Amino acid sequence: MVYQLSKASILVVDDMQPMLALTSSLLKIFGFENIILAHDAEEGFRKFCEHNPDIVLTDWLMAPYDGTELIHKIRNDDASPNKFVPIIMMTGYSHKIRVEQARDSGVTEFLVKPFRAKDLFARVEQLIEKPRRFVDARSFFGPDRRRKKPADYMGPFRRGADEFQEIAMMEKNEAVTLLRELKKKAKETARDKKDKE
Repeated sequence: MVYQLSKASILVVDDMQPMLALTSSLLKIFGFENIILAHDAEEGFRKFCEHNPDIVLTDWLMAPYDGTELIHKIRNDDASPNKFVPIIMMTGYSHKIRVEQARDSGVTEFLVKPFRAKDLFARVEQLIEKPRRFVDARSFFGPDRRRKKPADYMGPFRRGADEFQEIAMMEKNEAVTLLRELKKKAKETARDKKDKE
């Protein structure tokens, strides 16, 4: 599937300049034209509030605060212009505990460094093809952390707390709307190409 990503904006946050440059180059190859770069989480949040990008791609280990803290600010800070933005977390640490910690911080997708171009593209494609609903519970706000839905579950609540509330606002989110439009345009482009052949 070919996606028209030129209208989408993406914020890349990484404190390692070579990684920032490499990631930016790959995104340009994918078709992104509006790429916003930040060298740490503090600058990342400032640029996120200023530009309101459609996707955020952030490193984990940074100073003065790390990627999980950046995600927490994006998801919970009153200054955040879009708490539903899809976020891809990049890290060299792939241990299960790290993946779960990133998931619990509100990350949408997880990408292990070093990664190949197709790995990064697969995460972007996942955001387009399978947007996730958001959950608002006392201890968590972010994309639904469950990837699988067990068929044998028979209880009234999927989580232990009765206060659980699923938010369906993701459908109204501008980023999701844009990604759906891109998907529709990609299908139209493929159809037009097929018709010309």
